[in-house]
Amino acid sequence: MKQLNIFPHDVNFNFLRLRGVAFTMSVLLILTSIGAVAFNGFNFALDFTGGTVTELRFDKPVDIDDARARLAEAGYGGAEVLSFGSGNDLLVRLQSEEEGGDAAADANSRTAQAITAAVSTPDNPGQVMRSDFVGPQVGKELALNGIWAVIFVVVGFLLYISMRFEKKFAIAAVIASLQDVTIVTGWFALSGHEFDLTVLAGILSVLGFSINDTIVVFDRIRDNFRTMRADPETIINTSINQTLSRTVITSVVAFLTVLALYLYGGGSLRGMAESQMIGVVIGTLSSIFVAAPLLTLGFLKVTKQDLMPKARNEEALARRP
Repeated sequence: MKQLNIFPHDVNFNFLRLRGVAFTMSVLLILTSIGAVAFNGFNFALDFTGGTVTELRFDKPVDIDDARARLAEAGYGGAEVLSFGSGNDLLVRLQSEEEGGDAAADANSRTAQAITAAVSTPDNPGQVMRSDFVGPQVGKELALNGIWAVIFVVVGFLLYISMRFEKKFAIAAVIASLQDVTIVTGWFALSGHEFDLTVLAGILSVLGFSINDTIVVFDRIRDNFRTMRADPETIINTSINQTLSRTVITSVVAFLTVLALYLYGGGSLRGMAESQMIGVVIGTLSSIFVAAPLLTLGFLKVTKQDLMPKARNEEALARRP
């Protein structure tokens, strides 16, 4: 089967010539993202702030968009509405300022009844099956677990790439991946879009996509260092061009997938899809313009000696009969 290529086999863009511009743009985006997080903060959803979770059951399936509109008219514009089961059950999550106790229980009960009245219609009444309060402490634990998840993934990447390639490759890949995550996170701080657990899951998936794309380029760089007779910059630039079609095709397919999720997945998945769309674009650009060019700078500069198979232990060989 003929390989699909959207660029000619002999394409030779000089990507390394643009590394100065790429690094400058990368630093500006990172600083802007960090500034947005520091000064704007996040619009945390109920997952992190706490609030009420109300489960409703209706006689007939309920239209989610209609339910959201009815809740907005009733003054619950920030409510998150999810459908589950056969479609007759709704889960309504609403942020609350209450901290718990009897007063909070009474407030939750009144809120649940108000929500039920807003969503119910004469021909499709609803009833409250469950109404619970999620405390802010749970939200803090979720945020802490998310931070630990990012740390675990980064350390895992370092170990894996160090074993498969070389330490310089691992450091470059992690720097590029952290840049991608920082920019995606900064977007949510800058835009004020709601930040919930699905967004956190999307950011973690951006780490995976970015590192996968970078490893493909690094694998070709390693092979070319062992077979080509040229200076390191020429080898790295050639490797980027050789994997360019694969990189672009994979990214376009991934982007179209999450775009469909963004358009048709409903409000509960929109944040995750949004983070993944931004991550796919940024991750693709970083693997071409940031990760690979980093291997030409300073202590990360790669040479043929770094990638040649290690020499055997001469002392062990000398002891052989």
